[in-house]
Amino acid sequence: MGTKQGDHREDDNPMGEESRNHEDVLNGTVPIFTAKNQSSCGDQSESDYFNPVPITQDDDPQANGVTGWNNDRISFSTPRKFSNDALYHVMGKHIEECPEQFIPKSFASAREQMEVQIPLEEVAGAGVVNPETGETLSKYEQLLKVPALKKTWTSAMCKELGRLAQGFGDTQGTDTIRFMTIDEIKEIPKNKTVTYARIVVDYRPQKEDPNRVRITVGGNLINYDGELTTRTADLVTSKILWNSTLSTPGARYMCADVKNFYLCTPMDDPEYMKMKIELFPEEIIEQYGLREKVYKGFVWIKIIRTMYGLPQAGILSNKLLRKRLAKDGYFELPHTPGLWKHVCRPVWFTLVVDDFGVKYVGEENAKHLMTSLRKHYEVEEDWTGGLYCGIGLNWNYDQGFVDTNMKKYTLKNLRKYDHEKPRKPQDCPYLPYPKKYGAAAQEVTPEDTSPPLDQEGKKFVQKVVGSFLYLARAVDSTILMALNAIANEQANPTEMTRERILQLLDYLATHPDAVVRFYKSDMILNVHSDASYLSAPRARSRAAGYFFLGSIPRDGYPIALNGAIQVICVLLKCVAASAAEAELGALFLNAKEAKIMRLTLQELGHPQPPTPIHIDNSTTVGIVNNTVKRQKSRSMEMRYFWLLDGEAQKQFRFKYHPGQEILADYPTKAHPTAHHRMIRPLYLHTKTSPRFLLRARKPSERRGCVDKLDSTYVRTLRKYSPIVHLPTLAQQQRQLAPPAG
Repeated sequence: MGTKQGDHREDDNPMGEESRNHEDVLNGTVPIFTAKNQSSCGDQSESDYFNPVPITQDDDPQANGVTGWNNDRISFSTPRKFSNDALYHVMGKHIEECPEQFIPKSFASAREQMEVQIPLEEVAGAGVVNPETGETLSKYEQLLKVPALKKTWTSAMCKELGRLAQGFGDTQGTDTIRFMTIDEIKEIPKNKTVTYARIVVDYRPQKEDPNRVRITVGGNLINYDGELTTRTADLVTSKILWNSTLSTPGARYMCADVKNFYLCTPMDDPEYMKMKIELFPEEIIEQYGLREKVYKGFVWIKIIRTMYGLPQAGILSNKLLRKRLAKDGYFELPHTPGLWKHVCRPVWFTLVVDDFGVKYVGEENAKHLMTSLRKHYEVEEDWTGGLYCGIGLNWNYDQGFVDTNMKKYTLKNLRKYDHEKPRKPQDCPYLPYPKKYGAAAQEVTPEDTSPPLDQEGKKFVQKVVGSFLYLARAVDSTILMALNAIANEQANPTEMTRERILQLLDYLATHPDAVVRFYKSDMILNVHSDASYLSAPRARSRAAGYFFLGSIPRDGYPIALNGAIQVICVLLKCVAASAAEAELGALFLNAKEAKIMRLTLQELGHPQPPTPIHIDNSTTVGIVNNTVKRQKSRSMEMRYFWLLDGEAQKQFRFKYHPGQEILADYPTKAHPTAHHRMIRPLYLHTKTSPRFLLRARKPSERRGCVDKLDSTYVRTLRKYSPIVHLPTLAQQQRQLAPPAG
């Protein structure tokens, strides 16, 4: 009997034993081996260079997209010395472990797609991993049934209850809740609804105490008559502030987190909730005498300060913070919610709930803000500015860029839905419909006629869309179009919708680490606008916009690329009667977004010229610039003609550019796999991402002999365009040269 590959120890050395010959290898009694750390660089000795390592069952060939082993050993009768699976596995391990200088350029992309290994406890999003079964547990009651976890999470529950109440051990209480006696329960006002409590558990390795238990209030049963809207910063404001930090001389960025922000604001009108006595740890029951206060199997709780889940918690806590910071000279800017500054110090910050993202010039000015906060709150500081609202920030001030990523977010959610990495890499997030040519190209997209999903399948679709929408808006814009198309079907999903969801998950599992890089710039807002006519079912058109900060574009010169601060992808509510009307509708939506961004930039101290908006439809440009006589265009949607006022007021500058250099074209429609592979480095940062967008020739320049045009436009000969095919270094250098004359 031959020994299985997984039965060999890592210290086995088949090359060092003379008794093991070629026939033993073929019979499967000797493990296939690879060379470990095959590099002569560094401190490696010659013996280390040729140190063979057996491939065991731990070295899963499927991790690199290789199919599974056919059997445990190589048959003696096969004419091959090694199976294809073994050969692919050896090649994959070599690419993964070999130093970068020895990797062929053609294999570089394969190395980037290697699956990132993350500790099991860090992958479990919205829950805790059972060390015995690997199952993700998201409920406190489930954790209590696991002996290995019960003590840890019971202790975490004691800390949470002590923090909410009057303390427990070393945990200081906030006097947010009070446990009611039976007599006090009878005095609860009749107009008050006693709501329920929801216990949320999670493992947060970046926190000082990673085992997190939070008790939230069932806010859906609370009736509050006051104002509930809280002004908080959005993602666009945060991204603009990051760009402003890079583009301001001497500026730096730091983050701060206010602890117990929702647990410190008194309420004039208390609320009430109840919890089962079985959920309370014995230590809390004894300290607070809860057995004497049990009524109908529940412990009744009076909430006297703001708490998680209360609908009024946000606005009350925000108002108190505003009042406290005003005493030290901090105020919120009038036109940008969540953006604050000091009356005289060079300090600006965005506020999202209790997370502060601070831009400052001079460390003493940032410390002034921290001192103001510490007067009333307990504050955690991160002077590296490495994490804000779940988005990782890798700052490089010397070279003038910052990389934003959510490296673990995708893997956490993939594990949440038990979705494994596909054996074959998936580079297309959404399968396009078959391409039509000629007159058929204007036909509407056919509707989905596959069977509808049941209620469980419908919830699955909605959960996936909701989970990855934040990722798409924050970092990975390549999945926006797919999410937009699926979201419009989630009310009545079908089997085809499920297939598209699974394809999207395969794409995310293949590309889990999206990175967007922002560079320092002149802080001039640039907008690319586009629309795809009748590309969605039911004769609808899709609009898209690409917003980034750079310089004023000049004809004949390449456009300096930068990470997108906003990418929009929506369906037009009005059915467009022509491609020009669809482009006009997309332009209207993008101009509205641009006007808000102009206000934010101006309040940050970056005055804006007329915002350049690039459009690839000459009819639309003629309408908004009032250079064509409007006849049939008068029947278009009335609101669209607001754009003429924006152009007359010098807020926007509309200009035609060939579709080859319109970055908003990508999110408007589904593309084939080859296009996604080519286009990804333009929207996400990779080693092959270009720094400039080369300019394309206009169709009007195709006069006379085609030979006078360079390779930028001659598709039939070179198939080269600035967007679809990334330029080589030589092509970039030729295009970067100033135009003659």
